Amino acid sequence: MSNRTQGRKSKIILLALILLVPGFLYIAVNRLGSNHYVSLPVFGEKKLSGEMKRNWGREYPDTIFHTLDTLIFTNFDGKPVAFPASDTTINIVHLFYSKDASFSRLMMENVQSLSDRFQENPLINFYSISVDPSESQSSLRSFTKTFKGLDNGHWKMVFGASSDIFSYAREQLLIDAMVDPTDSARFLIANQFVLVDSKRRIRGFYDISQKGEVDRLEDEVKLLVVEEIRNRPAKIAQK
Repeated sequence: MSNRTQGRKSKIILLALILLVPGFLYIAVNRLGSNHYVSLPVFGEKKLSGEMKRNWGREYPDTIFHTLDTLIFTNFDGKPVAFPASDTTINIVHLFYSKDASFSRLMMENVQSLSDRFQENPLINFYSISVDPSESQSSLRSFTKTFKGLDNGHWKMVFGASSDIFSYAREQLLIDAMVDPTDSARFLIANQFVLVDSKRRIRGFYDISQKGEVDRLEDEVKLLVVEEIRNRPAKIAQK
């Protein structure tokens, strides 16, 4: 075989590779490749709706997640407050009662610190929910005097749930809450923060009795903010 013939075949093979390889890579990436982002889990019962959704040309089963119902409370300043907030915000919530000088006060101190760190971010709201049916605006206002940050608009200290707060805590927030069977003036409540996304889904639990949990909450709030911002264009496109 002459050198000219070999050179011609080499050129044909090279041209074929130039034409075919990009197409092959495009098909491979679309079939096998995907973008991977750090994402928080979604807690609670999940079930398939029986329908399929389509995103970026791919179909996947539609999943129905556990979501929170809305409750109406009264803020420490007497104004009505809905929880969870609108579908544009991230919510961090916990339970307390003003007569508790131990874990309730410790939870408040942690909320105050977190609220200060995120006070410039309009996506984030903090809710401190009293479980005490006898709680009043005056008792709550007295309790708030030792804490700063309640005037920044992102931290709500509320009472007077429009429905049974104990059932709501167990069935909706998936945390413990009940009247102390040995003392009706005391309450047994979870020492946990609950992280809720803009779709009212639970994305994390954080037990303040364990070291490092508040730092983990702060880190995962930042992750969730990135997720919300990343998904926002998709929400707009669907309208």
